[in-house]
Amino acid sequence: MPNDTPNAWRSPELLLLLMAGAMAASFSVWQALLNNFVVEQASFTGAEIGLLQSLREVPGFLAFTVVFVLLLVREQTLAIAALALTGIGVALTGQFPHAWGLYTTTVIMSVGFHYYETLQQSLTLQWLDKARAPIAMGLQMSARSIASIGAFIFVWLGIEVLRLDYAWLYLFAGVLSIGAAVVARLMFPRFPQKTAQHKTIILRRRYWLYYALTFMGGARRQIFVVFAAFMMVERFGFGAGDIALLFLLNHIINSWLAPRIGRFISDWGERRALTLEYVGLVVIFSAYAFVDIAWLAAALYVADHLFFAMAIGIRSYFHKIADPADIASSSGVAFSINHIAAVIIPVLFGILWLTSPAAVFLAGAIMALISLGLARLIPDDPQPGFETTLIEAPLSENS
Repeated sequence: MPNDTPNAWRSPELLLLLMAGAMAASFSVWQALLNNFVVEQASFTGAEIGLLQSLREVPGFLAFTVVFVLLLVREQTLAIAALALTGIGVALTGQFPHAWGLYTTTVIMSVGFHYYETLQQSLTLQWLDKARAPIAMGLQMSARSIASIGAFIFVWLGIEVLRLDYAWLYLFAGVLSIGAAVVARLMFPRFPQKTAQHKTIILRRRYWLYYALTFMGGARRQIFVVFAAFMMVERFGFGAGDIALLFLLNHIINSWLAPRIGRFISDWGERRALTLEYVGLVVIFSAYAFVDIAWLAAALYVADHLFFAMAIGIRSYFHKIADPADIASSSGVAFSINHIAAVIIPVLFGILWLTSPAAVFLAGAIMALISLGLARLIPDDPQPGFETTLIEAPLSENS
Protein backbone atom coordinates (compact mmCIF):
# COMPACT_ATOMS: atom_id res chain seq x y z
CA MET A 1 0.00 0.00 0.00
CA PRO A 2 1.23 3.53 -0.74
CA ASN A 3 2.11 5.67 2.20
CA ASP A 4 1.68 9.38 2.77
CA THR A 5 5.35 10.39 2.59
CA PRO A 6 6.50 11.32 -0.93
CA ASN A 7 9.94 10.12 -2.04
CA ALA A 8 12.15 12.47 -4.04
CA TRP A 9 11.34 10.99 -7.47
CA ARG A 10 7.73 10.13 -6.73
CA SER A 11 6.58 13.71 -6.96
CA PRO A 12 3.10 15.09 -7.69
CA GLU A 13 4.34 16.55 -10.96
CA LEU A 14 5.68 13.18 -12.14
CA LEU A 15 2.38 11.51 -11.26
CA LEU A 16 0.48 14.11 -13.28
CA LEU A 17 2.82 13.56 -16.27
CA LEU A 18 2.37 9.78 -16.08
CA MET A 19 -1.40 10.02 -16.04
CA ALA A 20 -1.50 12.68 -18.78
CA GLY A 21 0.59 10.52 -21.11
CA ALA A 22 -1.40 7.35 -20.40
CA MET A 23 -4.72 9.09 -20.98
CA ALA A 24 -3.56 10.65 -24.25
CA ALA A 25 -2.21 7.34 -25.57
CA SER A 26 -5.42 5.36 -25.05
CA PHE A 27 -7.74 8.15 -26.19
CA SER A 28 -5.67 8.76 -29.33
CA VAL A 29 -5.97 5.09 -30.31
CA TRP A 30 -9.74 5.20 -29.66
CA GLN A 31 -10.08 8.35 -31.76
CA ALA A 32 -7.81 7.23 -34.60
CA LEU A 33 -9.67 3.94 -35.13
CA LEU A 34 -13.23 5.04 -34.42
CA ASN A 35 -14.53 6.14 -37.82
CA ASN A 36 -13.16 3.15 -39.70
CA PHE A 37 -14.24 0.72 -36.98
CA VAL A 38 -17.86 1.89 -36.78
CA VAL A 39 -18.29 1.92 -40.57
CA GLU A 40 -16.51 -1.34 -41.36
CA GLN A 41 -17.70 -3.49 -38.45
CA ALA A 42 -20.84 -1.80 -37.12
CA SER A 43 -22.24 -0.41 -40.41
CA PHE A 44 -22.76 3.05 -38.93
CA THR A 45 -24.31 5.84 -40.97
CA GLY A 46 -24.18 9.56 -40.20
CA ALA A 47 -27.14 9.20 -37.85
CA GLU A 48 -25.43 6.63 -35.60
CA ILE A 49 -22.05 8.38 -35.51
CA GLY A 50 -23.81 11.68 -34.72
CA LEU A 51 -25.63 10.07 -31.80
CA LEU A 52 -22.44 8.44 -30.56
CA GLN A 53 -20.55 11.76 -30.60
CA SER A 54 -23.43 13.49 -28.80
CA LEU A 55 -23.40 10.81 -26.12
CA ARG A 56 -19.64 11.28 -25.80
CA GLU A 57 -20.09 14.97 -24.98
CA VAL A 58 -22.78 14.48 -22.30
CA PRO A 59 -20.31 13.48 -19.51
CA GLY A 60 -18.29 16.59 -20.29
CA PHE A 61 -21.37 18.76 -19.82
CA LEU A 62 -22.02 16.95 -16.51
CA ALA A 63 -18.42 17.26 -15.26
CA PHE A 64 -19.59 19.48 -12.38
CA THR A 65 -20.97 16.31 -10.72
CA VAL A 66 -17.41 15.34 -9.84
CA VAL A 67 -17.75 17.51 -6.73
CA PHE A 68 -20.43 15.20 -5.35
CA VAL A 69 -18.30 12.10 -5.89
CA LEU A 70 -15.55 13.84 -3.92
CA LEU A 71 -17.80 13.59 -0.88
CA LEU A 72 -16.95 9.87 -0.91
CA VAL A 73 -13.51 9.59 -2.54
CA ARG A 74 -10.23 11.50 -2.26
CA GLU A 75 -9.41 13.57 -5.34
CA GLN A 76 -6.16 11.76 -6.16
CA THR A 77 -7.86 8.37 -5.82
CA LEU A 78 -10.75 9.46 -8.04
CA ALA A 79 -8.36 10.74 -10.74
CA ILE A 80 -6.61 7.36 -10.84
CA ALA A 81 -9.97 5.55 -10.93
CA ALA A 82 -11.11 7.79 -13.79
CA LEU A 83 -7.97 6.92 -15.74
CA ALA A 84 -8.67 3.21 -15.20
CA LEU A 85 -12.34 3.66 -16.22
CA THR A 86 -11.24 5.29 -19.46
CA GLY A 87 -9.00 2.31 -20.12
CA ILE A 88 -11.86 -0.11 -19.47
CA GLY A 89 -14.09 1.74 -21.94
CA VAL A 90 -11.38 1.75 -24.62
CA ALA A 91 -10.47 -1.92 -24.04
CA LEU A 92 -14.11 -3.00 -24.41
CA THR A 93 -14.79 -0.93 -27.53
CA GLY A 94 -13.56 -3.56 -29.98
CA GLN A 95 -15.52 -6.33 -28.25
CA PHE A 96 -18.96 -4.87 -29.09
CA PRO A 97 -19.11 -3.99 -32.81
CA HIS A 98 -22.76 -2.97 -32.83
CA ALA A 99 -24.65 0.25 -32.08
CA TRP A 100 -25.75 -0.25 -28.47
CA GLY A 101 -22.44 -1.81 -27.51
CA LEU A 102 -20.54 1.14 -28.95
CA TYR A 103 -22.86 3.65 -27.31
CA THR A 104 -22.30 1.94 -23.96
CA THR A 105 -18.50 1.66 -24.20
CA THR A 106 -18.29 5.26 -25.44
CA VAL A 107 -20.19 6.54 -22.41
CA ILE A 108 -17.96 4.47 -20.08
CA MET A 109 -14.85 5.84 -21.75
CA SER A 110 -16.20 9.40 -21.76
CA VAL A 111 -17.17 9.43 -18.07
CA GLY A 112 -13.63 8.38 -17.17
CA PHE A 113 -12.07 10.81 -19.65
CA HIS A 114 -14.03 13.89 -18.57
CA TYR A 115 -13.76 13.19 -14.85
CA TYR A 116 -10.03 12.66 -15.28
CA GLU A 117 -9.56 15.88 -17.26
CA THR A 118 -11.42 17.86 -14.60
CA LEU A 119 -9.38 16.34 -11.77
CA GLN A 120 -6.06 16.67 -13.62
CA GLN A 121 -6.58 20.42 -13.86
CA SER A 122 -7.73 20.65 -10.25
CA LEU A 123 -4.80 18.67 -8.84
CA THR A 124 -2.27 20.61 -10.91
CA LEU A 125 -3.53 23.90 -9.50
CA GLN A 126 -3.63 22.52 -5.94
CA TRP A 127 -0.29 20.69 -5.84
CA LEU A 128 1.92 23.22 -7.66
CA ASP A 129 2.66 26.82 -6.81
CA LYS A 130 1.44 29.66 -9.01
CA ALA A 131 4.80 30.30 -10.67
CA ARG A 132 5.38 26.63 -11.53
CA ALA A 133 1.84 25.71 -12.65
CA PRO A 134 1.99 27.15 -16.23
CA ILE A 135 5.32 25.39 -16.85
CA ALA A 136 3.95 22.12 -15.47
CA MET A 137 0.82 22.40 -17.64
CA GLY A 138 3.05 22.96 -20.67
CA LEU A 139 5.02 19.82 -19.81
CA GLN A 140 1.77 17.88 -19.44
CA MET A 141 0.70 19.00 -22.91
CA SER A 142 4.08 17.89 -24.23
CA ALA A 143 3.65 14.48 -22.56
CA ARG A 144 0.22 14.17 -24.18
CA SER A 145 1.64 14.98 -27.59
CA ILE A 146 4.51 12.51 -27.24
CA ALA A 147 2.07 9.80 -26.13
CA SER A 148 -0.26 10.61 -29.04
CA ILE A 149 2.64 10.33 -31.49
CA GLY A 150 3.40 6.88 -30.10
CA ALA A 151 -0.30 5.97 -30.36
CA PHE A 152 -0.52 6.98 -34.02
CA ILE A 153 2.62 5.00 -34.85
CA PHE A 154 1.22 2.01 -32.93
CA VAL A 155 -2.04 2.18 -34.91
CA TRP A 156 -0.21 2.36 -38.24
CA LEU A 157 2.09 -0.54 -37.38
CA GLY A 158 -0.79 -2.58 -36.00
CA ILE A 159 -2.91 -2.17 -39.11
CA GLU A 160 -0.39 -1.94 -41.95
CA VAL A 161 2.40 -4.23 -40.72
CA LEU A 162 1.02 -6.62 -38.12
CA ARG A 163 -2.51 -6.77 -39.62
CA LEU A 164 -4.09 -6.80 -36.18
CA ASP A 165 -7.83 -6.74 -35.70
CA TYR A 166 -9.40 -3.57 -34.27
CA ALA A 167 -10.36 -5.48 -31.14
CA TRP A 168 -6.72 -6.22 -30.29
CA LEU A 169 -5.66 -2.61 -30.86
CA TYR A 170 -8.41 -1.29 -28.61
CA LEU A 171 -7.66 -3.92 -25.99
CA PHE A 172 -3.94 -3.07 -25.89
CA ALA A 173 -4.62 0.69 -25.65
CA GLY A 174 -7.15 0.21 -22.85
CA VAL A 175 -4.89 -2.11 -20.87
CA LEU A 176 -2.13 0.51 -21.16
CA SER A 177 -4.25 3.06 -19.29
CA ILE A 178 -5.39 0.49 -16.75
CA GLY A 179 -1.76 -0.48 -16.15
CA ALA A 180 -0.74 3.16 -15.72
CA ALA A 181 -3.54 3.59 -13.17
CA VAL A 182 -2.25 0.57 -11.23
CA VAL A 183 1.27 2.06 -11.24
CA ALA A 184 -0.09 5.42 -10.12
CA ARG A 185 -1.96 3.75 -7.25
CA LEU A 186 0.82 1.44 -6.04
CA MET A 187 4.01 3.38 -6.74
CA PHE A 188 3.04 6.90 -5.71
CA PRO A 189 2.17 8.10 -2.21
CA ARG A 190 -1.03 9.89 -1.27
CA PHE A 191 -0.11 13.52 -1.62
CA PRO A 192 -1.65 15.84 0.97
CA GLN A 193 -4.08 18.57 -0.01
CA LYS A 194 -2.85 21.96 1.12
CA THR A 195 -6.41 23.24 1.44
CA ALA A 196 -9.62 21.30 2.08
CA GLN A 197 -11.86 21.61 -0.97
CA HIS A 198 -15.49 22.70 -1.00
CA LYS A 199 -17.80 19.78 -1.76
CA THR A 200 -20.57 21.89 -3.26
CA ILE A 201 -21.02 23.60 -6.61
CA ILE A 202 -19.25 26.96 -6.48
CA LEU A 203 -20.25 29.88 -8.73
CA ARG A 204 -18.74 33.21 -7.73
CA ARG A 205 -19.44 36.57 -9.33
CA ARG A 206 -15.79 37.55 -9.11
CA TYR A 207 -14.86 34.58 -11.36
CA TRP A 208 -17.08 35.83 -14.19
CA LEU A 209 -14.16 36.59 -16.53
CA TYR A 210 -12.75 33.09 -16.07
CA TYR A 211 -16.17 31.60 -16.88
CA ALA A 212 -16.51 33.78 -19.99
CA LEU A 213 -13.05 32.89 -21.27
CA THR A 214 -13.75 29.21 -20.62
CA PHE A 215 -17.03 29.30 -22.56
CA MET A 216 -15.41 31.07 -25.50
CA GLY A 217 -12.57 28.55 -25.39
CA GLY A 218 -15.11 25.76 -25.84
CA ALA A 219 -16.59 27.52 -28.85
CA ARG A 220 -13.12 28.00 -30.36
CA ARG A 221 -12.41 24.26 -29.91
CA GLN A 222 -15.44 23.33 -32.02
CA ILE A 223 -14.27 25.53 -34.92
CA PHE A 224 -11.03 23.55 -35.04
CA VAL A 225 -12.24 20.04 -34.18
CA VAL A 226 -15.44 20.02 -36.25
CA PHE A 227 -15.34 22.57 -39.03
CA ALA A 228 -11.66 23.09 -39.86
CA ALA A 229 -11.16 19.32 -40.11
CA PHE A 230 -14.33 18.94 -42.19
CA MET A 231 -13.14 21.69 -44.54
CA MET A 232 -9.88 19.83 -45.16
CA VAL A 233 -11.85 16.82 -46.38
CA GLU A 234 -14.80 18.44 -48.15
CA ARG A 235 -13.11 21.37 -49.87
CA PHE A 236 -9.60 20.05 -50.43
CA GLY A 237 -10.17 16.30 -50.64
CA PHE A 238 -7.74 15.29 -47.88
CA GLY A 239 -7.85 11.55 -47.25
CA ALA A 240 -7.69 9.78 -43.90
CA GLY A 241 -3.93 9.34 -44.29
CA ASP A 242 -3.48 13.06 -44.98
CA ILE A 243 -5.45 14.03 -41.88
CA ALA A 244 -3.48 11.52 -39.80
CA LEU A 245 -0.22 13.09 -41.01
CA LEU A 246 -1.49 16.55 -40.06
CA PHE A 247 -2.35 15.30 -36.57
CA LEU A 248 1.07 13.68 -36.29
CA LEU A 249 2.78 16.91 -37.36
CA ASN A 250 0.68 18.89 -34.86
CA HIS A 251 1.72 16.64 -31.99
CA ILE A 252 5.40 16.56 -32.98
CA ILE A 253 5.56 20.35 -32.95
CA ASN A 254 3.45 20.62 -29.80
CA SER A 255 5.65 18.19 -27.87
CA TRP A 256 8.51 20.68 -28.31
CA LEU A 257 6.57 23.93 -28.16
CA ALA A 258 4.11 23.41 -25.28
CA PRO A 259 6.67 23.54 -22.43
CA ARG A 260 8.10 26.73 -23.92
CA ILE A 261 4.65 28.28 -24.08
CA GLY A 262 4.19 27.38 -20.40
CA ARG A 263 7.42 29.22 -19.57
CA PHE A 264 6.35 32.16 -21.76
CA ILE A 265 3.07 32.48 -19.82
CA SER A 266 4.93 32.22 -16.51
CA ASP A 267 7.39 34.96 -17.54
CA TRP A 268 5.16 37.31 -19.55
CA GLY A 269 1.74 36.86 -17.99
CA GLU A 270 -1.64 35.56 -19.01
CA ARG A 271 -2.92 38.72 -20.66
CA ARG A 272 -0.06 38.91 -23.17
CA ALA A 273 -0.21 35.19 -23.97
CA LEU A 274 -3.97 35.14 -24.52
CA THR A 275 -3.80 38.36 -26.54
CA LEU A 276 -1.30 36.68 -28.86
CA GLU A 277 -3.56 33.62 -29.16
CA TYR A 278 -6.73 35.51 -30.01
CA VAL A 279 -5.07 37.90 -32.46
CA GLY A 280 -3.65 34.82 -34.18
CA LEU A 281 -7.08 33.13 -34.24
CA VAL A 282 -8.75 36.18 -35.79
CA VAL A 283 -6.23 35.94 -38.63
CA ILE A 284 -6.49 32.14 -38.97
CA PHE A 285 -10.30 31.95 -38.87
CA SER A 286 -10.59 34.80 -41.37
CA ALA A 287 -8.10 33.06 -43.66
CA TYR A 288 -10.06 29.79 -43.39
CA ALA A 289 -13.04 31.60 -44.91
CA PHE A 290 -11.20 32.50 -48.11
CA VAL A 291 -8.33 30.02 -48.53
CA ASP A 292 -8.41 28.07 -51.80
CA ILE A 293 -4.92 26.48 -51.78
CA ALA A 294 -4.61 23.06 -50.11
CA TRP A 295 -1.10 23.49 -48.69
CA LEU A 296 -1.99 26.90 -47.24
CA ALA A 297 -5.11 25.43 -45.62
CA ALA A 298 -2.94 22.69 -44.10
CA ALA A 299 -0.50 25.31 -42.77
CA LEU A 300 -3.39 27.23 -41.19
CA TYR A 301 -4.66 24.00 -39.63
CA VAL A 302 -1.29 23.30 -38.02
CA ALA A 303 -0.96 26.89 -36.78
CA ASP A 304 -4.51 26.71 -35.38
CA HIS A 305 -3.60 23.62 -33.35
CA LEU A 306 -0.43 25.20 -31.97
CA PHE A 307 -2.42 28.06 -30.42
CA PHE A 308 -4.27 25.53 -28.24
CA ALA A 309 -1.33 25.50 -25.82
CA MET A 310 -1.98 29.17 -25.06
CA ALA A 311 -5.17 28.08 -23.26
CA ILE A 312 -2.88 27.30 -20.31
CA GLY A 313 -3.17 31.03 -19.66
CA ILE A 314 -6.87 30.74 -18.76
CA ARG A 315 -6.21 28.10 -16.09
CA SER A 316 -3.14 29.97 -14.82
CA TYR A 317 -5.21 33.16 -14.50
CA PHE A 318 -7.83 31.31 -12.45
CA HIS A 319 -5.08 29.83 -10.25
CA LYS A 320 -4.01 33.36 -9.31
CA ILE A 321 -7.46 34.73 -8.46
CA ALA A 322 -9.11 31.67 -6.89
CA ASP A 323 -9.77 30.86 -3.29
CA PRO A 324 -7.68 27.66 -2.87
CA ALA A 325 -10.73 25.83 -1.46
CA ASP A 326 -12.70 26.55 -4.68
CA ILE A 327 -10.36 24.84 -7.13
CA ALA A 328 -11.88 21.33 -7.29
CA SER A 329 -15.49 22.52 -7.55
CA SER A 330 -14.66 25.33 -9.97
CA SER A 331 -12.69 22.98 -12.25
CA GLY A 332 -15.78 20.83 -12.66
CA VAL A 333 -18.02 23.83 -13.24
CA ALA A 334 -15.60 25.27 -15.80
CA PHE A 335 -15.45 21.96 -17.68
CA SER A 336 -19.25 21.96 -17.87
CA ILE A 337 -19.30 25.58 -19.09
CA ASN A 338 -16.71 24.70 -21.73
CA HIS A 339 -18.93 21.87 -22.98
CA ILE A 340 -22.04 24.04 -23.37
CA ALA A 341 -20.45 25.22 -26.60
CA ALA A 342 -19.77 21.60 -27.62
CA VAL A 343 -23.52 20.98 -27.56
CA ILE A 344 -24.64 24.25 -29.22
CA ILE A 345 -21.99 25.25 -31.77
CA PRO A 346 -21.86 22.10 -33.97
CA VAL A 347 -25.64 22.12 -34.47
CA LEU A 348 -26.07 25.84 -35.16
CA PHE A 349 -22.95 26.25 -37.25
CA GLY A 350 -23.68 22.98 -39.07
CA ILE A 351 -26.90 24.54 -40.36
CA LEU A 352 -24.99 27.71 -41.29
CA TRP A 353 -22.41 25.57 -43.12
CA LEU A 354 -25.09 24.37 -45.55
CA THR A 355 -25.55 27.97 -46.68
CA SER A 356 -22.03 29.38 -46.38
CA PRO A 357 -18.93 27.61 -45.00
CA ALA A 358 -17.11 30.95 -45.11
CA ALA A 359 -19.70 32.43 -42.74
CA VAL A 360 -18.90 29.74 -40.17
CA PHE A 361 -15.25 30.78 -40.05
CA LEU A 362 -16.04 34.50 -40.09
CA ALA A 363 -18.33 33.88 -37.12
CA GLY A 364 -15.38 32.11 -35.50
CA ALA A 365 -13.25 35.20 -36.14
CA ILE A 366 -15.88 37.34 -34.40
CA MET A 367 -15.81 34.96 -31.42
CA ALA A 368 -12.01 35.29 -31.34
CA LEU A 369 -12.42 39.09 -31.27
CA ILE A 370 -14.79 38.76 -28.31
CA SER A 371 -12.23 36.54 -26.58
CA LEU A 372 -9.54 39.13 -27.30
CA GLY A 373 -11.63 41.82 -25.63
CA LEU A 374 -12.13 39.57 -22.60
CA ALA A 375 -8.41 38.74 -22.40
CA ARG A 376 -7.55 42.44 -22.28
CA LEU A 377 -9.52 42.65 -19.02
CA ILE A 378 -7.01 40.39 -17.26
CA PRO A 379 -4.73 42.49 -15.00
CA ASP A 380 -0.96 42.31 -15.30
CA ASP A 381 -0.91 40.90 -11.77
CA PRO A 382 -4.26 39.18 -11.14
CA GLN A 383 -5.05 38.28 -7.55
CA PRO A 384 -8.06 37.86 -5.25
CA GLY A 385 -9.84 41.21 -5.12
CA PHE A 386 -8.20 42.34 -8.37
CA GLU A 387 -9.62 39.84 -10.86
CA THR A 388 -10.15 42.26 -13.77
CA THR A 389 -8.92 45.65 -14.90
CA LEU A 390 -12.46 46.93 -14.21
CA ILE A 391 -11.57 46.77 -10.51
CA GLU A 392 -9.23 49.29 -8.96
CA ALA A 393 -5.81 47.76 -8.32
CA PRO A 394 -4.91 47.22 -4.65
CA LEU A 395 -2.32 49.53 -3.16
CA SER A 396 1.13 48.01 -2.77
CA GLU A 397 2.75 47.74 0.64
CA ASN A 398 5.08 50.57 -0.26
CA SER A 399 2.29 52.95 -1.34
